[in-house]
Amino acid sequence: MKQEQFVARYQPEWQALERWLAIRGRDPRRARRTPGPDGLDDADMPQRYRRLCQQLALARRRGYSPQLVARLQSLMQQGHGVLYRTPAPRWRRAVEFLFADFPQLVRSQARAMWVATAVFVIPLVGTFAALQWHPELIHLLMGNDEIARMERMYDPSSPHLGRDSGTDWMMFGYYIMNNISIGLRTFASGLLAGVGTLLVLLFNGLTIGAVAGHLQHVGHGDPFWRFVVGHGAFELTAIVIAGGAGLQLGMKLLAPGRRRRIDALVEGGVIGARLCLGVAAMLLVAAFIEAFWSSIADVPAWGKYSVAAVLWTLVLLWLWRGGRGGARAD
Repeated sequence: MKQEQFVARYQPEWQALERWLAIRGRDPRRARRTPGPDGLDDADMPQRYRRLCQQLALARRRGYSPQLVARLQSLMQQGHGVLYRTPAPRWRRAVEFLFADFPQLVRSQARAMWVATAVFVIPLVGTFAALQWHPELIHLLMGNDEIARMERMYDPSSPHLGRDSGTDWMMFGYYIMNNISIGLRTFASGLLAGVGTLLVLLFNGLTIGAVAGHLQHVGHGDPFWRFVVGHGAFELTAIVIAGGAGLQLGMKLLAPGRRRRIDALVEGGVIGARLCLGVAAMLLVAAFIEAFWSSIADVPAWGKYSVAAVLWTLVLLWLWRGGRGGARAD
């Protein structure tokens, strides 16, 4: 085979590899997360590297030009550096995921996230407003025992906010299990063509709106808001993100496009699983704040609201700006 034929045959492959290596050099995380410009990702790298070594050996054996041999030699050395690069420590990858990959992934599913927000927030606000005008509606949404327990938990004279028993550590464990189970249920319900996720979001919005509306009406609003305003930045946002994860999963099932339905569902499951990792981290932080800060009754309202303002600002900035300037998450 003449050199011109050899170059014509393998040139696209070399160019794809060169572009991919250039991207990998600028951002080592990008190729790991997403396919390169020609669909090349880390899974393709060992096979491409072996082919390149074979092509270099052929070029040398056939006596092709020094320029071509030098080009292939350079590509091989760069590929070796990528393939055998020492992986980043696990803690660093975890930090990169939480502060860059996760917020990017949330933004990449913006449509599902906005739908989840609307399905959760509109019933919450609507129920709260309705109970200010028609307080008797609470009996359609909650039983008498639940109402009595709720009023006891947020009694202004209670030494703790949001609970009537249990130590901080006991409640921390309870909040972790309860909140994460809600988040996972919200996501997994997306397998029911997204309808399950919509129902879970709707139910949670109605329930929280009913609790807030009733307590506000009976004069227990101050302890309630002082309790929820802090950890709500992480907890409520996490539930909405879990809802968005479930909705995108449902859409992959309903509208797979040109892909096979099972392939689209697997893709949605991978995206959802990564989103749920971030949701679990958010709910862990929310549980810590809820157990050790939110329940303190001695902190005045201005102190609770000041801390809450900082927490809400940090969460929103993190989701809006986290990972910008880097590579897109898949």
